[in-house]
Amino acid sequence: MFLVRNILILLLTGLTVPVSYAGLTIEITEGRESALPLAIVPFIDSGAPVTIRDVVNADLERSGYFQMMPESHMPARPGSAQEVNFSDWQSLNQNYLVVGKVAKLGDLYEVQFQLFDVYKSEQLLGYRMTSSAADLRRTAHHISDLIFEKLTGKKGAFSGRIAYITTDSPRLHRLQVADADGFNPQTIASSSEPLMSPSWSPDGKRIAYVSFEHKAAAIYIQTLATGQRERVAEFRGINGAPAWSPDGGRLALTLSKDGNPDIYVMDLASRSLAKITRNAAIDTEPTWSPDGSTLVFTSDRGGKPQLYAVPSQGGTEKRLTFSGDYNAAASFSPDGQNIAMVHGSGSSYRIGIMDMATRTINVLTAGPSDESPSFAPNGSMILYASKKGRTGFLSAISIDGKIQKSLVFEGGEVREPAWSP
Repeated sequence: MFLVRNILILLLTGLTVPVSYAGLTIEITEGRESALPLAIVPFIDSGAPVTIRDVVNADLERSGYFQMMPESHMPARPGSAQEVNFSDWQSLNQNYLVVGKVAKLGDLYEVQFQLFDVYKSEQLLGYRMTSSAADLRRTAHHISDLIFEKLTGKKGAFSGRIAYITTDSPRLHRLQVADADGFNPQTIASSSEPLMSPSWSPDGKRIAYVSFEHKAAAIYIQTLATGQRERVAEFRGINGAPAWSPDGGRLALTLSKDGNPDIYVMDLASRSLAKITRNAAIDTEPTWSPDGSTLVFTSDRGGKPQLYAVPSQGGTEKRLTFSGDYNAAASFSPDGQNIAMVHGSGSSYRIGIMDMATRTINVLTAGPSDESPSFAPNGSMILYASKKGRTGFLSAISIDGKIQKSLVFEGGEVREPAWSP
């Protein structure tokens, strides 16, 4: 784990950890003891290239909230409400049941599903939607979101995407984007020089990141749909840690163009810069509050890295964290009520979550080398990077610590994850 000063040395030197380029798989390592029994019957399918039921079943199983019924244990394969014998499913202690169909309509597919409360013998949810072949996985994730929200009262995050950095031998660096379940990885940028600090725009259409492709740090913004990108910062010294404002019109970033690493805000339309912090210490890793009024950043001005807050227009800075030797890399929850961070004590670095009202920190992970926390768009999970020995991987943990998932690259490593809005 890097201290703040070493984080900035990393930006200057391009030091990275060797990792491999491979597919991402997700393994649930801990779930809720009170997981709800749920059966998703194989959809009646007319040969779609994606098996909708399998995607939805995997999404909901990995959430940790549901105990999914194996297909081999199902008493029947109904495709509609009329075909459901609720007593069969009640006898097997199933709380909820999903049935569905996929039909080909020219170049499109019509997908329909129904969610039932087994014990009440009534429908809770029913949708019909059309999809191209290319979007069938996204449609399946959308179905997972709808079911998850109906049964838990919380928005799903299965339709989201994650960005992360990998490095192939011989040191080809890639910025990649994949679905939240690890499928459909796409290389957004690649370079023989380091790439780092991916940050999503609020609309999920663009990513800002740092590249050393010209042997010095520069910040780029890239449009995902077209691949078009522009360089927005290449000042003398450090250009690092870009973070989008909630309105998408500004970037907070770390620059040392005036000699000392400070927090700046760039207006993207005019490219004008406002200097937010002015301190002899190292200020870095800015993040915006959801309402855009505040920036939280990491600074070693107190002797050790801690989190500070400052109005996003500039003003009086206030220290937020006092517990532990090290608190850095803040990430706001979507509702602004919590901040995830790297919380260090001694040589152990773990992911903690701070209640903004009480300033209490709850440490969620075991460490000893956890970093780069990023909230899911529904605020229920935190994605982060970790290491065991020389192996780096991603994990996700629920904000109450009861659900844990590992996101593993086959034979490789990964770092700096960022969950899309």
